[in-house]
Amino acid sequence: MRKLYLFFALLLFLSTARAQEVRPVKNVIVMIPDGTSVGVYSAARWYKFYNKMGDRLHIDPYFTGTVTTHSSNAPIGDSAPTGSTYATGVLQKTSNVAIHPEADPDNDIYPVDAGRTYQPAATILEASRMLKNKAVGLVVTCEFPHATPADFSSHYHTRSAYKFIAPQMAYQNMDVMFGGGNGILTDDIKQHFRNNGTTLIQDDRNALLNYNGNGKVWALFGDRALPYSIDRNPDKVPSLAEMTEKALDVLSKKENGFFLMVEGSQVDWAAHANDPIGIITEYIDFDDAVGKVMAFAEKDGNTAVVIMSDHGNSGFTIGSKDCPGYDKLTIHQLFEAVSNYKLSANGIEAILINTKPENIKSEFRKYTGIDITDEELQSLLSSKNYKEGDYTQVGTSNNLAHNIVNILNSRTCFGYTTGGHTGEETLLASYHPQGDILKGNVRNTEVNEYLQKVAGLDKSLQELSDEIFAKHTDVFAGQKFTVNKKDPEFPVLTVKKGRNTLEVKAFSSVAKLNGKPFDIGSVVVYMDKNDTFYLPKKLAEKL
Repeated sequence: MRKLYLFFALLLFLSTARAQEVRPVKNVIVMIPDGTSVGVYSAARWYKFYNKMGDRLHIDPYFTGTVTTHSSNAPIGDSAPTGSTYATGVLQKTSNVAIHPEADPDNDIYPVDAGRTYQPAATILEASRMLKNKAVGLVVTCEFPHATPADFSSHYHTRSAYKFIAPQMAYQNMDVMFGGGNGILTDDIKQHFRNNGTTLIQDDRNALLNYNGNGKVWALFGDRALPYSIDRNPDKVPSLAEMTEKALDVLSKKENGFFLMVEGSQVDWAAHANDPIGIITEYIDFDDAVGKVMAFAEKDGNTAVVIMSDHGNSGFTIGSKDCPGYDKLTIHQLFEAVSNYKLSANGIEAILINTKPENIKSEFRKYTGIDITDEELQSLLSSKNYKEGDYTQVGTSNNLAHNIVNILNSRTCFGYTTGGHTGEETLLASYHPQGDILKGNVRNTEVNEYLQKVAGLDKSLQELSDEIFAKHTDVFAGQKFTVNKKDPEFPVLTVKKGRNTLEVKAFSSVAKLNGKPFDIGSVVVYMDKNDTFYLPKKLAEKL
């Protein structure tokens, strides 16, 4: 089976390899508008035009093709496997974060090497830091261990396992991490920041924008995710563009260059909810960040940029079968209503929660321009719950946000096929100072191949994976080792040789030799599925 896998892998590589030269550059930036379908770009462009905000998007001059993005065993993927493939070049199963997946022979789109199942797959972020000594960073609007940022900086078989993903991200010793998630920080993470000199900024926009240090910096806002852009208090919460601009300022000071991933995280969330104003304004917020990045790249002259979504979502269209004659409607008829929406459905929900029933009609009109009917009022009052915990369920629930969305969409002519992900190609934009761009229709694995080339890596990501993510039973074969599961979630591997004792804690990059801590250089990943630590081969030399 291994030989068959290698054969097909070679064929795949040969079939996808591009003849064009890809000259390495100093800085590499990946930008991902999560869950952005083609229709979103059109709606955002028309929305800007209608509201006299210009008639172009910042991304428009840089479109170069499309990306076919998928999981290892299914054409439609979620952000964990699809983002992980961009980061690692390894196709993943649903929910996987930067690991080798389990084989599914009856459904795998390409053969999967079952011999590597659960092995962490090194990411382009890790390789940039470890092989090229570059600064690395992430900027997002979700909580920091959410799927896409996790894809580039951690490894696990389940995307929702924040307790195992968050410490990995902290112990990556990234130079920049801007986003949400204060409520996810643990005492251990905060102590590690103190130990390695990371500046932690919490809920302080001014402190972030005025930061002028040269060290590592994390800036987090909110308990979990940032609010939608349209709901954001601009005096307290930075925009994605502001965070991106500050990240570029910090990272560009680094002598060896940098790798940066920027995600417009919540286009996807608004699409799950079928929230029209949320979708449009979240994408525009992302596009403003694109403007900052492209201005930097073109001025810098040594920066490459790749922009693509990880998958589509909701089947969003301008036009709907539920809106007879929509193809004859004027731009005013299509975009007046949505332009009157001053908040997202989530933002309106937050207000209505604290509104007396007799005042709901007036409050709704205040933020939407809509005079709701008595029937619509009853739908709001009969909502099963005021707050849906899972944003992916908003579009299919009978919660308050869902019922608000129904009212908003009844006044527009936008269409949706689902409240979930979709399998169409995503748009690709690319920039390279010498013109060595990624173009045409490419697979998600090819995106990673390009990133490896443009980053000028000295070895492949798979070679790096085998060096830093070897099984502990192989690394310490023939030696005496035990796994202490006193804390079953964070077990400790202990290896003894002569007078030396090595202790390695799961999901950390700090080990102890004879009680003295030292930095391993990469995170150690423990997989409960096979009771295995994955760690650097060189650790054996410590004993």
